[in-house]
Amino acid sequence: MTGPIDIVYEDNWLIVVNKPNNVLVHHSYYARNIEDDSLLQLLKKGLGLTFYPINRLDRKTSGIVLLAKEKEYVSLFQELFENQKIKKIYHALVRGHVMDKMVIDSPVKNERGNYKEALSKVHPMAYYNLNIPVEPYPTSRYTLLEMTPITGRTHQLRIHANKIAHPIIGDHKYGNRHHNRMFEEEFKLPNLFLHSKSTEFIHPFTNEKIELHAQLPEFWSRCFENFETFKV
Repeated sequence: MTGPIDIVYEDNWLIVVNKPNNVLVHHSYYARNIEDDSLLQLLKKGLGLTFYPINRLDRKTSGIVLLAKEKEYVSLFQELFENQKIKKIYHALVRGHVMDKMVIDSPVKNERGNYKEALSKVHPMAYYNLNIPVEPYPTSRYTLLEMTPITGRTHQLRIHANKIAHPIIGDHKYGNRHHNRMFEEEFKLPNLFLHSKSTEFIHPFTNEKIELHAQLPEFWSRCFENFETFKV
């Protein structure tokens, strides 16, 4: 990527950034073949400082990432996630029309293959109908969703979107290949349309309510411009 990382919030204990799409938070064994700089490396190069991740996002998910300024601060902030004392809202673009608010209660496998309880809230925000055929239909339909994970399982929102038959656009693991291909070929947008938009919590050091918001990546704007061009 090019350009500086967008810093959403900073205090004596914490820095919060808007992670770009297609950037790892940090390298790991599973991402050992990816040579691009991680978020931690980009911050080290840009600010000359070392930070410690409090939460993580998938490589292709953009949005809010919290990082501690000292290693010993991490556990206090992570307790907010573990005790469900932090509210996270994501925006997702999904296939089809999700007509109602709902709570998705469906277990998700962890890295060891064991199923764990997983809860997500879903709230449709906008609907789109396009004059572009996507197999097997002569037109295509999409919904902009607000998704709130109550639990924090790996790939939870992506799995839950697929569970209700409305997979997230650009998701090559749990998504729909026909719609993904249409976005790539018609719009030149191979990106995953999942963004960590806002986060709220009570600061463990100051006891203040913190409300954070991260702007959508630029490619979302290009997507909505295409929607205007091809709307039915």
